Amino acid sequence: MAKEAANINGVSIDDTFAEAFGMTGTAIIITADSAKWAMQSAVTMTGFGTSVIGCGAECGIDRELSPDETPDGRPGVRCLIFSFSPDMVAGQLKNRVGQCVLTSPGSACYNGLEAKDKIKLSTGFRYFGDGWQTAKKLGARRFWRVPVMDGEFIAEDTVGVTTEAVGGGNLLVLGKDRVGLLEVCEDAVAAMAKIDDVITPFPGGIVRSGSKVGSKYKGVIASTNDAFCPTLRGAVKSELSPDTLAVLEIVIDGLTSKSVADAMRAGITSITGGGAAKGVTRITAGNYGGNLGQHHYHLKDLLP
Repeated sequence: MAKEAANINGVSIDDTFAEAFGMTGTAIIITADSAKWAMQSAVTMTGFGTSVIGCGAECGIDRELSPDETPDGRPGVRCLIFSFSPDMVAGQLKNRVGQCVLTSPGSACYNGLEAKDKIKLSTGFRYFGDGWQTAKKLGARRFWRVPVMDGEFIAEDTVGVTTEAVGGGNLLVLGKDRVGLLEVCEDAVAAMAKIDDVITPFPGGIVRSGSKVGSKYKGVIASTNDAFCPTLRGAVKSELSPDTLAVLEIVIDGLTSKSVADAMRAGITSITGGGAAKGVTRITAGNYGGNLGQHHYHLKDLLP
C-alpha cells in the first residue's frame, strides 16, 4: 500500500497519483422547447458512453444552460464527448446526434466548443433530409435545416475539437460501510459537476468495476482490479486493509488538464469534509507506474 500523504478529518490520502491519458474532446449544445426535452435528448445522446474500452467514446453532461446561454434562446444542455482521435469523435457524433438528437421532439444541436480545429457535425443527419435539407450561413457559421414531422431539425455544420483533452483522471475511495461510501461518492460527483469542462462518464459518475490492464484470457485488454476487490483479499496481493468493505472509483474526463485537476480537488474536498462519519477511510488513485498515461495528478498537490 502507498504511504500516507495526509490525513484530513479522519480520511487518509495516499501519497500516489492518478495516471490519465491524452484524448480528443468536443462539446455540443442541445436545445429544445423545454428544459425537460433538452435534458432527455442529452441523456439519450450520452448513453452507453462510459469507457472507450467498450463504448467508442466517453460522454456526459457538462451542465444545463439557460435560454440566454444558447444560440436559439431556448433551454439547453452542454454535452462533452471524448475519444482517441478527431476521426473517432466525428464518427461518434454522426451516430449519436443522428439517432438521439435528430429524433428527439423539438431538438436542435449547435457547436459547444470554440476551437481552432473543427470536425463535421452534419455528416449523416443532413442526408436524412433526402434532398429537402437546406444550408444557411450566418456570419462565419453554417447551419442545416432538415425537415422532420414536427417542423425542422436545425443543427450546426461543424463543431470545435481539441486534442488537448484528458481522460481517466480518477479517485479511488475506500470505506467500511457500503451505503455510506456510496453517499459520500455521490456528494463528490455533485461537487465535481460544478466544475466547467469536465464529466464523470460512468453511471451516476461512479464505477464499481475498476480495471487493470490485461487479463489471463487472450484478447481481453482490461480485467477486474483484483488488488482492490475485497472478496479477493488473501488470494492476491491486496491493497486493502482488513476493515475495508468496498471501494468505489470516480473517473474524470476534461477538455483541459486544469479542469481535471480542479474536479479532482473538488472531489477530495467533498470526501474529506465529512466522509469519515459515513465510513470512508482512505482516498487513493489508479495508475500504471507512470508508464502509460501522459498526465499524472498527484493527490498531495490537490489537497484542500
